Amino acid sequence: MKKTVIAYVKKLGHDVEDAGCFSKDSVDYPEIAEKVCSLIQDGVCEQGILICGTGIGMSIAANRHRNIRAALCHEAFTARMSRQHNNANVCCLGGRVLGIEVALDVVHTWVNASFEGGRHQRRIDMFS
Repeated sequence: MKKTVIAYVKKLGHDVEDAGCFSKDSVDYPEIAEKVCSLIQDGVCEQGILICGTGIGMSIAANRHRNIRAALCHEAFTARMSRQHNNANVCCLGGRVLGIEVALDVVHTWVNASFEGGRHQRRIDMFS
């Protein structure tokens, strides 16, 4: 799924920084989440996409980092709302629970949605 998502994001006209993993060997997903969150926190990247089996572990690991708002997205609606209302800067996907077409629809929606601000900013300020 990662390779397909990367190719799709590039096709949408975005640069991609691949933070891993680079083999089919088991990895500790918190380390990958740490790399992606650091790229965002350091200003290298504006947003990130994390993929694990369910997306749950990645979302938990990412949300431990300051100013990271990781959203586990299962379809286009949650992807859009995570950007519009929560200004999510990390999209988490479950590679074992989403088909590739749904995952690409989530990515397309998430990448193209914008934060609405207003009352939503006040709420984000409460936990940022």
